[in-house]
Amino acid sequence: MEFQVKHASGSPSSSTSTDANSNSNPSNQDPMQSWWESISKARARIHALSSILSSPSPSISSLADSDRPARSLLQSPDVYDAVCSSLFSPQSGSGPDPICQWLYETFQSSDPDLRLVALSFIPLVSGLYLSRVVDSRAASLAGFEAVLLALYASELKARGGKPVSISIPDLSQPSLYHTPRSRPSSMAPTGHFIGLASPPLEPQSEVKSTKRACIVGVALDCYYKQISQMPSWSKLDLCRFAAAWAGQNCPCKAEFDRDEDAEIDGFSEIRVLEGDEVEGCVENVGKLRIAEERSNSGPEGSRIPLPWELLQPTLRIIGHCLLAPLNSQDVKDAASVAVRCLYARASHDLLPQAILATRSLVQLDKRAREAAKAAAAANPASNSNTPSKAKKPEVFLVEK
Repeated sequence: MEFQVKHASGSPSSSTSTDANSNSNPSNQDPMQSWWESISKARARIHALSSILSSPSPSISSLADSDRPARSLLQSPDVYDAVCSSLFSPQSGSGPDPICQWLYETFQSSDPDLRLVALSFIPLVSGLYLSRVVDSRAASLAGFEAVLLALYASELKARGGKPVSISIPDLSQPSLYHTPRSRPSSMAPTGHFIGLASPPLEPQSEVKSTKRACIVGVALDCYYKQISQMPSWSKLDLCRFAAAWAGQNCPCKAEFDRDEDAEIDGFSEIRVLEGDEVEGCVENVGKLRIAEERSNSGPEGSRIPLPWELLQPTLRIIGHCLLAPLNSQDVKDAASVAVRCLYARASHDLLPQAILATRSLVQLDKRAREAAKAAAAANPASNSNTPSKAKKPEVFLVEK
């Protein structure tokens, strides 16, 4: 791919040295000049996007005239619809793909708002890449890989070669306030545990099969760090792809949604099956399994491997989509379906970590819905008088 990756090492050119010297002291920069440069960069990215779209909408070009063009670009459903249409084409994701080139260059920008625009498409890029890479007939996906590697390199630099750890306090103490802040070196630690959330990252120049889940997981983790600023249609894409990655349509995904009273009432109807009936049930289960395998054999939305380094950031994003109060109901519903599918997948794969995480999210979602239902039943008048805010049009695209 012809992307020009900027490395930290090496001898810079004279022009680069001049730029670095001029920007070494931010206090010398004029705030108005800095603001105007940010506006100019955003307008340049908008015009570049309009030039590579096959049928750009007039509303996309008009975003360049707004007061905050980068934010307008992020919050525009027309932009997301147009980029989605291009990425869902069978030829997308290759080395010379102009949309991947645009996403790569936009993320490399120094403007934080422009980086958010590129991050908003990471669920779509990750979903299409992981769904296509398992298909041996798929063409080159160097464009998708270049975008994912750009995010991986950025996170590698931010972490500085250090792991991401979680410090768990000493549970033998009555509370956090009973734990001394400093302990003499002669005293041994009393059960203080440090968990490893992510090991140190290694530099990667290409996406190898053994490092694919790690690279995509790091890209999703970058997305999660800015998820509060992401539009709802971007979160919807992640939830739908997560449900497709699980590839489980068995009844166990609705295990927590069954009516317990109905199960108890139906207990008396259970009877012992005869020999012929047992053989018939086995045959029907076999047919159901074959039908499920055929339904999951497509290149898009197919069942893919889900190691913990990929599943962990995915569950973090789904947890936000489930429990964040400002999310729309569509996002919460899509996350609810996704986490139940992932729970079914974890139950079939017998993964204790994934079972515990998905089961906890399902329980939290169920309790939150029960609480909302009880509150709505207790205050019907307040709900009817509450004005409903108009939602932005959502994007529903299916790749051919």
